[in-house]
Amino acid sequence: MFEAWKVRNTFVHDVNVITKIVMAILLFVFVIFIHQFDIMIYTTILMFLFLVLFNGVQFKVVGIFTFFAILFAIISSLSMIFYGEGTHTLFKLGFIHITRESFIRGIHLSLRLLTVSSMGILISLTSEIVMIFYSMMQHLKVKPKFAYAFMAAIRMVPIMITSFIQLRHSLKMRYQVIDAHHYRGLKRLKHLFIPLLSQNIRRAHQLSVAMEKKGFQDGPRTYYYKAPFSYKDLVFIVVTIALLAISCYLAHVLPLTGIPDVRSHNF
Repeated sequence: MFEAWKVRNTFVHDVNVITKIVMAILLFVFVIFIHQFDIMIYTTILMFLFLVLFNGVQFKVVGIFTFFAILFAIISSLSMIFYGEGTHTLFKLGFIHITRESFIRGIHLSLRLLTVSSMGILISLTSEIVMIFYSMMQHLKVKPKFAYAFMAAIRMVPIMITSFIQLRHSLKMRYQVIDAHHYRGLKRLKHLFIPLLSQNIRRAHQLSVAMEKKGFQDGPRTYYYKAPFSYKDLVFIVVTIALLAISCYLAHVLPLTGIPDVRSHNF
């Protein structure tokens, strides 16, 4: 998906996207039922290391995604931190009441989000959009007309962005020779959105006609791209399960906080 920033290939790139999605779903289910704080800490660390080692793109790209994942995780946990229940008060100001218990629960929620986000970022950085739909058609029996329609829609996004940028540049030149009252307020929006809407409706119609003429129907068809399963899918499954097992083992052998259950009212 991010070919422009790719610096190397890892085995995760060759894993079937269905395997990645299934493991991501299982990871999500796993973290939901984990209430021991130390396990969640180790799981987050190991999944982040897995992301850093096997993403295959420039580090700055991973850094940007990680920054927004951390920001979103912190924002999502603020309500639990500020307004949670507990007996050991850390800070209180008006209706804001931060307790030790609510703070730990908020951090635990953030760690859950970061763990799932690390897997999601890894999947997005190592998967091609085209192969996602080809894999769904070949293994999940998704109808070709739906899969190709989604692929065409995704391909239209950069075209729409390019059209928007070109239109803005042309309007800037045009606004230099006309009175300002012709492009103030809603008039400026009309100058942008009406041409964009008409252009993209025309492109979508042309694309639908072309796809229909080329035989994008629901009948049997062959595929130029193959999305097979391989031994690397098994390696990916084993590595993911091993990381989760190691996090549970480390939490038992080398506990960091010793908090057995974040749902408890006293720890």
